[in-house]
Amino acid sequence: MLTRQVTTGIALTQPTQYNTALGGCIALLLGVLGYRRMHVFPGIAAGGYVVMSLTAMFGFLAVAFFMMRIDYSRVQFLSSYVLSVLVYLAIHQKVTVARRLRLGVVPSARTQKLPDFPTVDWVHLTPANDSPAGDVDAIVADLHGEHDAAWDAQITRFVLNGIPVYHFRQALEQISGRVEIHHLSENTLGSLNPNDVYLKIKAVVDGVAAAVLLALLCPVIAFTCLLVRLDSPGPALFRQRRTGHRGRSFTVYKIRTMRTGAQPTAGSDDQMRQAAMTKVDDPRITRLGGFLRRSRLDELPQLFNIVKGEMSLIGPRPEAEALSRWYEKEIPFYHYRHLIRPGVTGWAQINQGHVTDVADVQEKLHLDFYYVKNFSFWLDLLIAVRTARTMITGHGAR
Repeated sequence: MLTRQVTTGIALTQPTQYNTALGGCIALLLGVLGYRRMHVFPGIAAGGYVVMSLTAMFGFLAVAFFMMRIDYSRVQFLSSYVLSVLVYLAIHQKVTVARRLRLGVVPSARTQKLPDFPTVDWVHLTPANDSPAGDVDAIVADLHGEHDAAWDAQITRFVLNGIPVYHFRQALEQISGRVEIHHLSENTLGSLNPNDVYLKIKAVVDGVAAAVLLALLCPVIAFTCLLVRLDSPGPALFRQRRTGHRGRSFTVYKIRTMRTGAQPTAGSDDQMRQAAMTKVDDPRITRLGGFLRRSRLDELPQLFNIVKGEMSLIGPRPEAEALSRWYEKEIPFYHYRHLIRPGVTGWAQINQGHVTDVADVQEKLHLDFYYVKNFSFWLDLLIAVRTARTMITGHGAR
């Protein structure tokens, strides 16, 4: 009888331990893969993204175990998670933290003056026969320009010796997170038709996620609307016509943060444009409205727009129709930002915030184009994490 009890105990625990160990290994591999995929984007040097990537993957695994009713050891699972984070943070600290990139620059007219970045040292190479470039991480060159035969041969040797060689515009895009457009070519945005498969998958995921979030956050939205009504006279919700996917107009919903009548519904294009511009410390913003804007709680009703298929959780910010018409006249290629369904948050929002002046909007457009060119699940995941950080800390919200 004693033997049977011990045998039964082993039979029950072995599959549980096996499931946990296998799942932990999968989560660790996916977490490392996720971090490596996100690490190519600008501003991902902090170890917090290691924790975020591993936490996300272990969290997905825990949900999968629960949904599929797979037995696993919670203690072993938690231990695997903590150990994985600590080990990978130690590796990250040793290998990548505080490390500046050294990029060798092949001399040419376009690469003579490159912008300064806090994480990059530009090493301007000497003539081709004196440039082994053994102490640089990569080579930057004007690959569309003309080089003499000696430099063409040297660039070939760099490649054959395993030293990455990048076109200087590609390097600047990946360092700055911006894509400047002076003229359109087949590679300006990677493609003028972003990944259609991911677009469709994302639309379905956005719709389901927005519906779930609406069900969970309805009490929060209702309570916030009540506070708005108590704080200042007028409706709790704000509606505005904005330009969306492929240039189509739609009505966006937000929790009102300004005094009633602060934004007229009719008037000349100039009046409508001025009314649509929100300035820093705008006197039209109510006491409660300032907090709602910093915490991004005023954006919650846009979940309705996502369920209707007009918006996405992540994408370029939709602008008021009057502003959009003005920007299209003033800024070349502005309308190409409408290739992607507009989002509640996006790459431009987390890097720049809300702007209205043409010069600032042009800078924001460069950020939007970077998102269009690098449109992917991993960039969306990074934006989601940085948005959550902004909502919690208020840092970066405008």
